[in-house]
Amino acid sequence: MPGRRVLVFPSSAELGPVLAQLVASRAKTAISSRGQFTLGLSGGSLVSMLSKELPALSDLDCSKWVAGFCDERLVPFDDPESTYGLYTKQLFSKINIPESNILAIDQSLPVDKCAEDYTQKLKKAMPSDDLPVFDMLLLGMGPDGHTCSLFPDHPLLEETEKVVAPISDSPKPPPQRVTMTLPVVNSARCVAFVSTGGSKAPVLKEVLEGRDGPAFPAARVVPSQGELFWFIDDPAASALTIQVERPCSGAKL
Repeated sequence: MPGRRVLVFPSSAELGPVLAQLVASRAKTAISSRGQFTLGLSGGSLVSMLSKELPALSDLDCSKWVAGFCDERLVPFDDPESTYGLYTKQLFSKINIPESNILAIDQSLPVDKCAEDYTQKLKKAMPSDDLPVFDMLLLGMGPDGHTCSLFPDHPLLEETEKVVAPISDSPKPPPQRVTMTLPVVNSARCVAFVSTGGSKAPVLKEVLEGRDGPAFPAARVVPSQGELFWFIDDPAASALTIQVERPCSGAKL
C-alpha cells in the first residue's frame, strides 16, 4: 500500500522513543506551517508509553499543541476508564500543554448530545470548510481489529456525515462512548498505529496482508492524503510475511 510504513521493534521499550520522536517531528512541522499542532490521542497502552517517552525528549515545547481524543468513554473523569482522566494524571501534568488546549468531552451530557458537543469543540479548534483535519492521530488496535470505538460489523463503520458519533452498544464495556468516524480519521495528515503483544499477531496479519483485511475496522484506516505508520513489536509481528522496516534505536522518521 503506497504511503504505509510497517515498523517492527524488538519490544515496546525500543518502540516508544521512536514514536515520541515522530510525534515531536510532526509537531515541529505543523507549528512551523500552521501555528499549532493538533494531536488525537487514544487510550490503552499508549497512555503509559507517551507519558514516559514524551517528557523524556529534550526541549519539548507543547505550548502550541491542541490535544483531542480519538474516542472516549462516557464516564466521570475520575473513573479508571476515562482516557482524559488517565492522560491528565500521567502525562498532561508533565508537559506544558495549556489546559485550554485539551479538548475533553462533557461527560454530563447524554451520549448523543455529548457527541454533538464534542464535534463543535473539534470544529472550533480546527476550522475548515469540511471535516476537522488533525495533524496526527495515535491509534491502537484491539485483538478483534477494532480501533477508536469502531467495532467489527458495527453500523458506525458506514457513517459518512458525522465527525464524532455516539455509540450506546459498545461490545467492549463501558457501552456508552463517543468516537471519531472513519472520514475524520482518514482526513488526518499523519496516523500512527501502535500494536504490541503476541495476542495481536493473528488479527494484525489479517489487517496488514489478509484478503479479509477490510472487514476489520483498523484495516479501513487509509489516510487519503496523509502518512500511515504501524509501530509493532516482534511478538505482534510474528505472523507477518510482508516486508517490514526495522528502525535502529534513535531513528528519525
